[in-house]
Amino acid sequence: MEPTATLSRKEQVIRSAAQLFREKGYAASSMRDLAQKLGIEAASLYSHIKSKEEILQSLCFDMATEFRKSLQEVESKNVSASEKLKLGIIGHIQVMAKDLVASAVFMNEHRHLSQPFLRDFLLLRINYINRFKDIIEQGIASGEFKENVDKKLAVMTLFSSLNWMPMWYDPQSNIMPADIGRQLADMLIMGLKR
Repeated sequence: MEPTATLSRKEQVIRSAAQLFREKGYAASSMRDLAQKLGIEAASLYSHIKSKEEILQSLCFDMATEFRKSLQEVESKNVSASEKLKLGIIGHIQVMAKDLVASAVFMNEHRHLSQPFLRDFLLLRINYINRFKDIIEQGIASGEFKENVDKKLAVMTLFSSLNWMPMWYDPQSNIMPADIGRQLADMLIMGLKR
């Protein structure tokens, strides 16, 4: 996370809102709470943002963009399916670790997006998950992974493991995000291999 001094006022508002949404939940957070957290008048918030939902949209769609960029880099590599899956897992963990607060909001508060934003967000998420499923299918087709793997179960197990990270990871610990990614990848990929 960037030092607050180098962030624009709008970015500061979004970061403070992310902390507030993580602490209280999106629905229980008000613009007044956010203004109080920032030490400004509620009315002056609107010179930086239009609404509370604009903040949620920004957090959710910006994180989705980061996840997609990370996976695109992996997909372009000419490596085995198990290596792609490993790199995809490591990339996912590293994106989350860059901003654990925004990651937690992304995982837990997206359901409060209004339409059509919620639909667009869910389509992005489904596409992202399906791209991991494609990597597993490549591994089955190449003979790297077991033929009888339930691809949906495999990918849902994968994301269930990955997406809890903002709840338990302590950035002050000695374990680096890439190491967590490698360990998770080893555990999950071993169950897929022939």
